[in-house]
Amino acid sequence: MQETLNVKPKIGYYRWTICALLFFATTINYIDRQVLGILAPVLEKEIGWNEIEYGYIVTAFQAAYALGMLLVGRMMDLLGTKRGYSISVFVWSVAAMAHALARSALGFGSARFFLGLGEAGNFPAAIKTVAEWFPKKERALATGIFNAGSNVGAIIAPLVVPWIAVTYGWQEAFIITGAIGFIWVLFWWFLYEVPSKQKRLSKAEYEYIHSDPVEPMEKIPWVKLFTYKQTWAFAIGKFLTDPIWWFYLYWVPKFLHQNYGLSIMQMGPPLVVIYISADVGSILGGWLSSFFIKRGWSVNKGRKIAMLICAISVVPIVFASQATSVWLAVALLSLATAAHQGWSANLFTTTSDMFPRRAVGSVVGIGGMAGAIGGMFIATAAGFILELTKSYVALFIICGSAYLLALAIIQMLAPKLQQIELKD
Repeated sequence: MQETLNVKPKIGYYRWTICALLFFATTINYIDRQVLGILAPVLEKEIGWNEIEYGYIVTAFQAAYALGMLLVGRMMDLLGTKRGYSISVFVWSVAAMAHALARSALGFGSARFFLGLGEAGNFPAAIKTVAEWFPKKERALATGIFNAGSNVGAIIAPLVVPWIAVTYGWQEAFIITGAIGFIWVLFWWFLYEVPSKQKRLSKAEYEYIHSDPVEPMEKIPWVKLFTYKQTWAFAIGKFLTDPIWWFYLYWVPKFLHQNYGLSIMQMGPPLVVIYISADVGSILGGWLSSFFIKRGWSVNKGRKIAMLICAISVVPIVFASQATSVWLAVALLSLATAAHQGWSANLFTTTSDMFPRRAVGSVVGIGGMAGAIGGMFIATAAGFILELTKSYVALFIICGSAYLLALAIIQMLAPKLQQIELKD
């Protein structure tokens, strides 16, 4: 009797090429937004702003980011990710370069506003692309990989930006980093199409991407999304935890300068360690829930246990302001940023767990808007707290407690992460 061999067909890997493009876009996104935070100690002396004015500059970005999130998620659903993503990256690249023209706090605030409008498109476009190109069991890992670009950008920026600023001037730091986005747009336009139009995609990989149960095709009105508890679960999770990442991004360089006397040229190694840790956390967080699910856990249990582990891991950050050495502070910040990114990878993925693909961009936009509004509060509050107290104690206590509160609310609103049931 002849033995029958069951040979699995080669699936193909083009979807990971798309994931790589998302990774590089997110890297550029975070390089552009972090330049200001790195150069803040220099610009504070040259431009002459105080902590409150710096808080307002950051708030301008957050306000535009919130407004942009309200609009771009829907734009991605209407225009599609190819055109929508290209427009977003083009706008933020122009705005990033425009910082070089600013000569006052108001000028920087204006540039930050338009940077926020453009950068608001990155995550709605990327999450929608993941939903289009990956089956559910791979989405958290794909999200974790592209989200790791935020940390790579945060690693590259402190290594490159101080050198450019010292060698050529702070204006050139904004111009050179801002111009990179135009190169990405060319690659995106050449390599990207939705799976149904992508000629480079094999039939086996196309079928693998679409191996989840077929979704109904009814359109979901954008305003109607606000009637679902699942939308609010995601939005509140973003509102409470996104501001913590913004705080790290814009205030950690100032914290290291104020508490430990580091110059912008000395900040490179500590910031690299912090954001490499965040990079690892992003991938591990996405991998962890995927591992649980592949082991037979439900999507709900796998996602939330991974998020709980991340939330608990952030708690030690409350001691960072009292750290007796710079490297102890860096260790606590590294753990917190790694846990945040692991949390974020899973929180983003809950949108594709709870909503059909055609609504994911809009839901991510709503959540991003909520996160940016939270960022406005933390930016303004941080400016006033630091101007009045000269201490980071209260701010790190807020950072350490936000995630457990967010997870408790998510559990109340979406106890099973179930797909929405369309109402007539």
